[in-house]
Amino acid sequence: MAIDVVTFGCRLNAYESEAIKARAGEAQLQNAVVVNTCAVTAEAVRQSRQAIRKLRREHPGARIIVTGCAAQTEPETYAAMPEVDAVLGNQEKLTAAAYADFGQGASERVRVNDIMSVRETAPQMVDHFEGRARAFLQVQNGCDHRCTFCIIPYGRGNSRSVPMGAVVEEARRLVENGFAEIVLTGVDLTSYGADLPGWPSLGQLVARLLKLVPDLKRLRLSSIDSIEADAALMRVIAEEERLMPHFHLSAQSGDDLILKRMKRRHSRADTIAFCDEVRRLRPDAAFGADLITGFPTESEEMFQNSLNLVDDAGLTQLHVFPFSPRKGTPAARMPQLGTGLAKERGARLRAKGDAARAARFQQMIGGTQSVLVEKPGFGHSACFAPIAFEDGAFDGSALPGSIVSVVIAATDGIRLTGRQQESAAA
Repeated sequence: MAIDVVTFGCRLNAYESEAIKARAGEAQLQNAVVVNTCAVTAEAVRQSRQAIRKLRREHPGARIIVTGCAAQTEPETYAAMPEVDAVLGNQEKLTAAAYADFGQGASERVRVNDIMSVRETAPQMVDHFEGRARAFLQVQNGCDHRCTFCIIPYGRGNSRSVPMGAVVEEARRLVENGFAEIVLTGVDLTSYGADLPGWPSLGQLVARLLKLVPDLKRLRLSSIDSIEADAALMRVIAEEERLMPHFHLSAQSGDDLILKRMKRRHSRADTIAFCDEVRRLRPDAAFGADLITGFPTESEEMFQNSLNLVDDAGLTQLHVFPFSPRKGTPAARMPQLGTGLAKERGARLRAKGDAARAARFQQMIGGTQSVLVEKPGFGHSACFAPIAFEDGAFDGSALPGSIVSVVIAATDGIRLTGRQQESAAA
């Protein structure tokens, strides 16, 4: 057995898992499983521990190394597990030296530094994503904000950015390796550049990347904070068709008082105004959002404001999180509503989002979508709608990673189906 990496959580973790494979390979680590954990919810931590126990049963002779945000924020949890051979912090996991001495058994079992002491995010030069048609590219890490529900700054540290030149260089490498679509990732993506000389913005980075990498067909943004969207970003949204018209917002709630108690920096009206303006600039835009239900003190009326936000902002792709108190955060000390109510509201909000998605998909029938093929007969459109090719409508000529035009014929409310046109989209 060589190196296997099991990934939980966000796109940034997926990117870093490829870096882990590269760094562990450089150290010639063998017969090991690295678990790259997520700490965003207590459920994510529980799932990682469950997976570790299963991995030990499946690979009794392998070394199990645990890293990621949960390992950074609560290393003692994983150090106490007999199945775990080593625990690495979020900074250590990206260095070959951290894996170099496992073969001799000489390494310290727990190596987790003070993540707040990290001042830079070095480019990892990841140029391969096994089994993926789109590539992720880390441009930012960490967060300077302290939302009352969030443990992630303590797992990632303060905000820091990858210099523009390094981002462009890595994007070129990815395109040269055949990736038609790149997703820019970070913890707080729209804070990009505040720590760099000249304070470049995310919008300036996107504009430069598209200009200097002309062969890149599609560029996508991961989750953004709409209140931090700068004028340059709005300009590139309006003018550059290669920037995909799908925007996932870190909204968290549709109620202004809850947003204040979360220590968010935007209001309900800000979210709606951003969606309205982007939709004016790009009529084909689609919007998703992260939303938390059952936050401490959330009344039924406050929750209704989140439900109504789906219609008021035109949201169609929701990531719903029933509130999960994280030890060490201010929200964990607030009056709790309980998991039952949070989950019940979560189910209602998901149902609302499902209905909005189904309605949007119904409107797309008869139109033509540009689809990145991810596996034979399946891919995602520019607005990130999942699209399956009708039986017999996929001729096999479009390999994963290629972009094809698909005429939409039907929907089941969860995905679209359509027929591939004969010529590939540019």
